[in-house]
Amino acid sequence: MNMIIRTTLFVLILGIVPQSAEAAKVEESPNAFTMAGDLLVARPIGLIIFALGSITYVATLPFSVAGGNVKEAGRALVIEPGREVFVRCLGCRKAGRKEKIVK
Repeated sequence: MNMIIRTTLFVLILGIVPQSAEAAKVEESPNAFTMAGDLLVARPIGLIIFALGSITYVATLPFSVAGGNVKEAGRALVIEPGREVFVRCLGCRKAGRKEKIVK
């Protein structure tokens, strides 16, 4: 179990942190209803998908190593769902950072 936690944290640190630093700018202005729906529905579902993807990635890691597609499996199962949950402004449809607009 300890190895699973270490591997998952390793993938998260290497995968999500560089992605968030280079995240695209988001030019969206979601309303309160969209933000509430995102907070109450989309984020919890995204967290579940992220957790299941991380577990699946660790469970299938020996097969991915044998097949030579560790990077692709990590991106599809862990990084992309993680980016949708953690690097997306509340209510926005695309992952990225919301930049303040100075008027």
